[in-house]
Amino acid sequence: MPSITLPAHAKINLSLSVGERRADGFHDVRTILQTIELADRVICETSRGPFEIICSTPGVPADRTNLVWTAAQLLWDAMGRDGVLRGVRIQLEKRIPAKAGLGGGSSDAAATLVALRRLWKLPVTDQALFALAAKLGSDVPYFLIGGTALGLGRGEDVYPLDDLPRLWVVLIFPPFGIATADAYRWLDDMREKGASASSGFLPGTWLGRSVPLSNDLELPIVERHPVIGKLKDRLMKMGAPMAAMSGSGSTVFGVFTTERAANAAAKKLARSGADVRLTRFLPRPKR
Repeated sequence: MPSITLPAHAKINLSLSVGERRADGFHDVRTILQTIELADRVICETSRGPFEIICSTPGVPADRTNLVWTAAQLLWDAMGRDGVLRGVRIQLEKRIPAKAGLGGGSSDAAATLVALRRLWKLPVTDQALFALAAKLGSDVPYFLIGGTALGLGRGEDVYPLDDLPRLWVVLIFPPFGIATADAYRWLDDMREKGASASSGFLPGTWLGRSVPLSNDLELPIVERHPVIGKLKDRLMKMGAPMAAMSGSGSTVFGVFTTERAANAAAKKLARSGADVRLTRFLPRPKR
């Protein structure tokens, strides 16, 4: 059976500024996103039966609640296909934790759109695919671009930036996840009480770029999960020029300029019992 296999890379938020809640319940954001090498694998293959998702990772749904299913259905409908979604099987090999602020589900959905366009040989332009991605979720369009990018609006307005150097990243996964809706609700609650939710805006440049080193979701989450703040401080003491929580958490990352320093930090953290991954910035794919 013909098949298409694509990586679905994770992302980190190098900065995340969150505006007030809008009338539609969403928030305007200004975020700098960066693809990293850590990736799921999405395998799309033709089949003779109804559409199905196969995934052996506990807790990952294989039904319509999975964004991969929604992506496949959206593309099927956009092409005017008749009847129920069928003729394809998608296998997910998960490496990106759920509720980690790394965009795993959104990246899987974006990879599904690209893979099915190839598998079904559809005359869908990049612009049309981008529009479909925006219907799936705020992060999905970014994963069609990758690299270093600026995200505006709900995050779906994406503008490529010059790629940063291929720096090393130490990821720490706390033993809990955080739902995105909860993170934004906690931020709204904090603001309604008149408290500042800034995690410490640091103006100026970082590695030659004007990058605000802050995440507005950090403070309300650290109030409920202090370990995130402690992990961030630990990475900084280990020599990371930048450490932060990614997106709505719970992943904490530290950026290192050398592989040696990143390796040393990762090994030390692992010896203390932390769930750690060593990865690297990934540039935007060449077309």
